Amino acid sequence: MKFKSITDAGVTFIHIIYLGWIRNLSTNTLAFDIVQFFPSLNHCLLTLILKEARFNNYIISFFANYLMDRKMNYLWNNFSSPTFDVNIGVSQGSVLSPILLALYFSLFLYILEKHLKFFNILVSIISFIDDGLFISQSKLFYISNSCLFCSYNVIIKLLEKFDLIVEHSKTEVFHFNRSHSVFNPSPLNLIPIGGTILQLIDRKLLFHQHVNFYSNKAISMVKCIKILSNSN
Repeated sequence: MKFKSITDAGVTFIHIIYLGWIRNLSTNTLAFDIVQFFPSLNHCLLTLILKEARFNNYIISFFANYLMDRKMNYLWNNFSSPTFDVNIGVSQGSVLSPILLALYFSLFLYILEKHLKFFNILVSIISFIDDGLFISQSKLFYISNSCLFCSYNVIIKLLEKFDLIVEHSKTEVFHFNRSHSVFNPSPLNLIPIGGTILQLIDRKLLFHQHVNFYSNKAISMVKCIKILSNSN
């Protein structure tokens, strides 16, 4: 999966689901999002990662200089603003940023796999840089739910050590069950570990809840425009 495209990741995920169905297993997933991933990278940690990866000292020195003690100011015609510190993460639009992010997160994934194995949490993970997907397969729903709960707890605490935070409001749970009978599992309660209660997406992927939510959000935004008077 490393160095492959999102399409390959999607095809692999579909393969995992179908392989589980062949083995009479239900596939249960938990999707999470990392808050402000690009700006949140710890520069000192990134420099240490480059050293551990045994990059040339010239490269390490370049990035240490490139990332740290950065300043900027705004120019507008003859006006020049004071200088501001910009010692945060990496630029999201920079051509170097994806490479630095991959190096930074590869260490995290390595440590995460060690933790999951140590606690005997049987899940797989697919990572899309600032988004991730835990996958649990089991014949019993409560076992998969327990694995997803525990893996989410592990990743929250581990991300904190990397100065990263999960955006709980964007966490979602999906269940892929081949049973033709009624399948209505209870929501996944993540409140005890700082998350929310995850309601399940419609198993037929009709997305009625999503449509209602974003329709109401759009209507509210239109109503708020009146408050802005004549401003663009």
